Amino acid sequence: MEYRYKIPPSLEREVDRIKRLSYEVLGKYKSEFGVDFADNKKALDQISIIRSKSLKNKIAGYITKFIKKEIREEKTKQTRIASSQFEEFVENEVLEIPESTTGSEESITETITETTPVEETTEAKTE
Repeated sequence: MEYRYKIPPSLEREVDRIKRLSYEVLGKYKSEFGVDFADNKKALDQISIIRSKSLKNKIAGYITKFIKKEIREEKTKQTRIASSQFEEFVENEVLEIPESTTGSEESITETITETTPVEETTEAKTE
């Protein structure tokens, strides 16, 4: 049996309260919030009346964290879709090398070796 840390009940209720309030606000006014904590705090001031500064900061912080998480998940989802589409494209593309190109490549290499001049040795240059 593994040991698992349990959150104290009083703290658990506070976390639930912050999440519940954050989800309520996000449900109605999600378009007003972004990834900046200070802007989210100002938007929260305009939307609701929260007298406790610490509660307001916790809610604004949770909303900021939640929106950043959503954006990060959306980016990973898009990259997965793009990579899977690329893999499908690569699998569907069959790379065929025509036989005529292989023969011409050999003849090109032969002509290059025939036309390249032989360099003089360093002894001949010094004399």
